[in-house]
Amino acid sequence: MAKFNKMKNAVFLIGVIVLMASCNQSRDTRGIPGPDEVEVRQPDTVPPTLEQRAEDLEEQGFQTFVYEEQGEKHLMQQYYIVFLKAGENRSQDSATAARLQQQHMAHLNRMATDGYLSLAGPFADDGDIRGIAVYHTPTQEMADSLARLDPMVQAGRLEVEIHPWWAAKGSKLE
Repeated sequence: MAKFNKMKNAVFLIGVIVLMASCNQSRDTRGIPGPDEVEVRQPDTVPPTLEQRAEDLEEQGFQTFVYEEQGEKHLMQQYYIVFLKAGENRSQDSATAARLQQQHMAHLNRMATDGYLSLAGPFADDGDIRGIAVYHTPTQEMADSLARLDPMVQAGRLEVEIHPWWAAKGSKLE
C-alpha cells in the first residue's frame, strides 16, 4: 500500500509539473501578447465638427442647421413626429387585437433597429391620440410610408398624423 501511495504521489507531482510548464508558455508559443506588451493607442480619427456632421446629413437628404445660443452650438435636424390616433376600426376581438399589438411592437422594433425610429411610446390617458413615434428619415413621405406599414394602421385600428419636428441632434430625455 505504501508503494502504491508513493507511485500515486509521483504521478500527481509529474502532472502538476507538466500543467505548470504548459501554462508558462512564452508569447512565441501562444501567439498572444501579454499585458505588458500591449500598446495603448489613441483613435486615428478626429471627431467631425458640427458643420461636417451637418454636411454629411444633408448629403443623405436630411434637413439641418447649426443653432448658436450663448456661445454654444447645436446641430438641429428635422425629424418627423407621427401621432398614432385611434382608428375607425377598433372592433377587433381580443385575440385579434392582441395579435395586432404584437405585430405593431415588432414593426416599431424593426423601425428602430433599421435606424428609422428614434423614439416611440403610448400616451397614458385614454384619449384619441394613442401614442407617438419620431421617425429619423430624410423626407416626410418616407416617414409617412414607413408609419403606414404598421399592421395596426393597416388594420384600421390606428391612424397616422405626421408633422415635421426640429430637435437638437443627440438630445435626450432625462
